[in-house]
Amino acid sequence: MVMAPSAIAIEEANTTVVTDNQIDKVDFVDTNHGVESDVTGLASKALIQKVLKEQIARINVDTCEPGEEDAFYVADLGEVYRQHLRWKMNLGRVKPFYAVKCNPDKEVLRLLAKLGTGFDCASRAEIDLVLGLGVSPSRIIYAQPCKTKSYLRHARKTGVSLMTFDNTDELRKIKECYPEAELVLRILTDDSASACRLSTKYGASLEYAEELLGLAKALDLNLVGVSFHIGSGASDPNSFGKAVKDARDVFDHAALLGFDLKLLDVGGGFVDETFETFAGNLIEALEEQFPANIRVIGEPGRYYASNAFTLATNVIARREVAANHEGGKGYMLYLNDGVYGNFSNIIFDHQHPVPQVLSAAAATGSPDGVPEMIEYSIWGPTCDGIDVITERYFLPGVVEIGDWLFFENMGAYTRCSATKFNGFSDDHEVIYISSEPGASALLGY
Repeated sequence: MVMAPSAIAIEEANTTVVTDNQIDKVDFVDTNHGVESDVTGLASKALIQKVLKEQIARINVDTCEPGEEDAFYVADLGEVYRQHLRWKMNLGRVKPFYAVKCNPDKEVLRLLAKLGTGFDCASRAEIDLVLGLGVSPSRIIYAQPCKTKSYLRHARKTGVSLMTFDNTDELRKIKECYPEAELVLRILTDDSASACRLSTKYGASLEYAEELLGLAKALDLNLVGVSFHIGSGASDPNSFGKAVKDARDVFDHAALLGFDLKLLDVGGGFVDETFETFAGNLIEALEEQFPANIRVIGEPGRYYASNAFTLATNVIARREVAANHEGGKGYMLYLNDGVYGNFSNIIFDHQHPVPQVLSAAAATGSPDGVPEMIEYSIWGPTCDGIDVITERYFLPGVVEIGDWLFFENMGAYTRCSATKFNGFSDDHEVIYISSEPGASALLGY
């Protein structure tokens, strides 16, 4: 962990938690990503740019030791804080349980723990990571419908009782390993409009759900709720409507069997650009189908993490090539990070990171002083031909070996799925900053 020059290290002993009531009283005027949000965003970008440039100014690629010019992140924890306020303003009824798999960064987790969120964990390692921050087991949902037996026993030992299931074999496994667990039935949803579909792997159809309810009753298990997931990076805001109605049907059928369900887990799928629209549709569906006494939680991941992280990469090699336009000249740029590293979101998360020039040579001659736009393809450092970040992009001026490019919105499904393929590092430096006074105060900055 590296802090920005103006930041003070976060005190791990500080376990203050901001309650929902305190968050509700925070002065946060903008609920629709309007002018104030834009101004805050510009201030955050300016601070990030300053820190990026200060960091690369300390690196001389001609004399540095091996690895000193590696790619690095600047993480604005103020953005995570603002996203939490935005969630409270638009989805106050839904308690966020952050999806740890999206980005298990310890500082992000620590901030969210202090803000009082819950956590969606899918493995023993994720459970232990969250518990290690002093988080109560009651703030964790083991949201993995198909669990390892030893992990189930570990969950029982550590007191993590809330968990999902979606098949009969899982119910029998839970009966054997953790019979007192609080069970949440995950049902199938239509996630055809999402970037990453999950229904092909998890979720019980409504017909199968009836069978599962009957078996849970026969096994005398503690069924407490229903969950669904409309898919990661969902694009159809109406997806929540049908999923909530289907969940209502399962609640009603469970009641006929004598269950008294009190929990609805609406999963994830929230993205920054469409959040207010999705939140509005979800709240409308909840008000129509579920009374206020039903506890509702969600599992946002990229919503919190994506915009908070900016990645800086160094140009390690370049090759001149013919451009696609007639008579033009372009370049292939090779960076010290690629799809086997922090750009794994290209393969695993269907993302299209946008390159921007952080430092570059003087722009080539245009009479009006406006930099000439030059065509580039951008590649990672490995010897694999699929290690391409973008096949065609225009950047201002000539980018030289040793220059730096940066990529915004790199906090979701990037570091967590990086590999050591070809001997390259999967553990890059992170510089933490906060552009939000509320987060700074909470973290001790």
